[in-house]
Amino acid sequence: MELADGLIHHPYDVYRRLRDTAPVQRIAGPDGTPAWLVTRYEDVRAALADPRLSLDKRSGATGRYKGLSLPPALDANLLNMDPPDHTRIRRLVGRAFTPRRVEQLRAPIRRTADRLLDALGPHGSTDLVASYAAPLPITVICDLLGIPEGDRLDFRQWTDCLTAPDPARPDASKKAMASMLGFLTRLVAAKREEPADDLLSDLIAVRDDGDRLGEEELMSLAFLILFAGYENTVQLIGNSVLALLQAPDQLAALRKDPAQLPAAVEEFARHEGPMLLAMRRFPVEDVTIAGVTIPAGETVWVSLSAANRDPDRFPDPDRLDLSRDAAGHLALGHGIHYCLGAPLARAETEIALAALLERLPELALADTELSWRPSMRARGLRALPVTY
Repeated sequence: MELADGLIHHPYDVYRRLRDTAPVQRIAGPDGTPAWLVTRYEDVRAALADPRLSLDKRSGATGRYKGLSLPPALDANLLNMDPPDHTRIRRLVGRAFTPRRVEQLRAPIRRTADRLLDALGPHGSTDLVASYAAPLPITVICDLLGIPEGDRLDFRQWTDCLTAPDPARPDASKKAMASMLGFLTRLVAAKREEPADDLLSDLIAVRDDGDRLGEEELMSLAFLILFAGYENTVQLIGNSVLALLQAPDQLAALRKDPAQLPAAVEEFARHEGPMLLAMRRFPVEDVTIAGVTIPAGETVWVSLSAANRDPDRFPDPDRLDLSRDAAGHLALGHGIHYCLGAPLARAETEIALAALLERLPELALADTELSWRPSMRARGLRALPVTY
């Protein structure tokens, strides 16, 4: 099995081999440029918090993989920033995107989940990604930001095009990016003209000792919240349902004691999190990890999923165990770049699963082969066929 092919189609098998034999391995990125892959838990955790590993693309050497190419108006986001810029933006966002706001969303999330399940009816079959795992977070994140209902289908199509590009349509991603940029430009202008009770209006207005978000910072932040808030949660919900349906004993235990759902979400995230890899990083000086020296400017990928299945940190890591203490998993990051939307992703997944367990007692996998989206970075199903 070739390494690049394995990382897409059999990532956990490759991670297991690399952890044992080459925990820091030189690989080829999606575009063929070289990168370094880090797979052991302790090394990954340390790398995520290492200030010598920059997220700023300007720290990357010429000809190295730097990730998705975004227009400048969308590129000034937290995933491309180091302190002090990152510290400043994160502080401003924190003043608007508060735990209280997330808590206020719990009842609307449950109403959305119930509405989607009502549409399915009490018995039948469905692709649970298309009918439930995807429309739930897109509704939540669009409600949060104040995006009109008529624009949501377009956004979902643009996001799908960017995360899983069609090789037969090489220009589709560029067109989707241009459409999204135009849409966000119009949306921000409309919110400036008529502020509403939503996060985007609050981000436009937020200040900290006179400091405020610049236009490109605001646009980039809106893009990040939309893109990551939708994409990661779709995958976490879908992966969690699949893991449960493939482990009947764990499903039975959770049905018996649904109060364990918050802790169970942590194990779902550890076992089959939405992101295989964290954002690429660039050493600002030569850095040694697990005895391997990585030159300044090279591209470094740290594997969240490989770390979360490291047996030195989580015994019997390939087994879903809802009684496990999954604290310390890295599915949502670590350090100053810990996922901004983690509380919302947790709440959505918990509520989505609670509604499914209550409403669909006979939920089961359909007798068909599962297919994962072809990505080295994201971990998500193309579809989740079920009967109920």
